[in-house]
Amino acid sequence: MTIPDRFPAVLAATAMGVYLLLVVGATTSLTEAAAACGGWPACGGGTELPVSASGWIALGHRLIAVLVGFLVVLSVVLAWRTDVSRRIRLALGGALLLYPVQAAVGALVATGALPAALGPLHLLLGVIIFGAVLAGLAWWLEAETGDDDAPVDFDLGTDDLPPVEDAPDPEIPTATLPRLRATAAAYFRLMKPRLMWLLCLVAAAAMALAGGPGFTPYAVGATLAGGALSIGASGTFNHVFERDVDKRMQRTSDRPLATDLVPVPNALAFGGLLTVVSLGLFWSVNPLTAALGLVAIAFYSVVYTLVLKPNTVQNTVIGGAAGALPALIGWAAVTGTVGGGGLLLALVIFLWTPAHFYNLALAYKDDYERGGFPMMPVVRGETATRRHIVWYLGATLVSAVALAAAADPLGVLYAAVGVALGAVFLWTVVRLHYEQTETAAFRAFHASNAYLGLLLFAVVFDALVV
Repeated sequence: MTIPDRFPAVLAATAMGVYLLLVVGATTSLTEAAAACGGWPACGGGTELPVSASGWIALGHRLIAVLVGFLVVLSVVLAWRTDVSRRIRLALGGALLLYPVQAAVGALVATGALPAALGPLHLLLGVIIFGAVLAGLAWWLEAETGDDDAPVDFDLGTDDLPPVEDAPDPEIPTATLPRLRATAAAYFRLMKPRLMWLLCLVAAAAMALAGGPGFTPYAVGATLAGGALSIGASGTFNHVFERDVDKRMQRTSDRPLATDLVPVPNALAFGGLLTVVSLGLFWSVNPLTAALGLVAIAFYSVVYTLVLKPNTVQNTVIGGAAGALPALIGWAAVTGTVGGGGLLLALVIFLWTPAHFYNLALAYKDDYERGGFPMMPVVRGETATRRHIVWYLGATLVSAVALAAAADPLGVLYAAVGVALGAVFLWTVVRLHYEQTETAAFRAFHASNAYLGLLLFAVVFDALVV
């Protein structure tokens, strides 16, 4: 696949170049490097080469800033030489005007001409420049690849839904031993194990960030075990409440309750048992962790499944709180409080969720419509959904910068993973705009998983090793 227009490629490269500067500037490694290279544009009196690794980091940051500046200029030139809308030109023009101002603030802070307290202004201007370039990219993609699909007249909660076509009939064993194996596998599937690793990784990252005397082997083990079981309880209740709708959807028609492999009373008892054990583990850590665990189970099982998902197109956005709660649980398990680092990590997860799940909604658009769920592509159309993916991806990247700026342990690995995987994620989204296929949607979906998973691993590594 080749993207036929060079303009979005340049804009994407420019956006990620600016983002590279933001992430590196927000990590502690650059903060230390600035002190090792206090001159401008080079070190010492402004003409000397660095004498330490930290100084070379600072000088490298400045050289990259020059290259990114050329990309910003190139973006503006292409905008004026291409037939683009006025708002794209204004956004890119604003980025070009702010870029030297942002660089000057950074230079003056580095040389001591401005107080170090103005360092956040340097970062804020960078965020505005990044947002302006990303806005230009989003508007260009929508104008060039959108089909102006009108909102769908979607009847919420309809009982007259089309049946699944060509749904496979799952084979249920009749012999005793195969039946027991199938039943055990069904109960395990009720727990939605594919969600466990990522959400437990969120809690682990929060605990590693919090650190301190509360970061003990027992607290980590009990919290992760309780978290896995609470996810299992939430998934089980979700299966129970959606069992009738699952029969209508191709991707869920073989679920354990949809095929009557597990009786509903048994599933409810299983979910209740998982809830009690998980809350018991959380309580053994501290009461706040248990309270947040109960909120997480209730929110996903009841608020999201029964209230949000079948009734509002914003179900994915608001429902992102379910995925964000493990960050608060992990932080509370170590500190006994809901602190800033946990809240910032929760914000990253909350904003990432729509950028992640809207890709799956595009891939399964017809299935969600058959199930009667008002997902974004079903109600607002595919063009609007792709636009929202870009915006939420940008918000996710900015929140990751805020986390780096606020969390001292995060450093080089976090910066490298955030920029590299963020660029991959953005590129798959650009390809999605052009290809508009199920394959492209799944590609972006898997890229979003890789981005968050590896970013969380980087958080754990930087917090524990660096």
